[in-house]
Amino acid sequence: MVRVNRMLLRDGGVGICKTLSEILVCPLSKQPLRVCEKSNSLISDAISVSYSIVDGIPCLVPNDGKIIEADDTLKPDGAIDSLDRKREGQGDSP
Repeated sequence: MVRVNRMLLRDGGVGICKTLSEILVCPLSKQPLRVCEKSNSLISDAISVSYSIVDGIPCLVPNDGKIIEADDTLKPDGAIDSLDRKREGQGDSP
């Protein structure tokens, strides 16, 4: 058990370990979280909430989550949400 903990915390000051980020899920939606290195946070794309990472430790208390505005949400490559589909559809109508 000690080996696992050391492995998970070895990159403590530099964001979050990849192994740990693959295990964590959003405490509200129970969906996977993705790491945003730009804002040093974990993002729940399901409900557009950001959880900060402080000293390599993710703050996953639901009250600490910050709601992300629709325009500020950074989506993974190739991901399109319903807002993007509506915008695309509006430009095609005569």
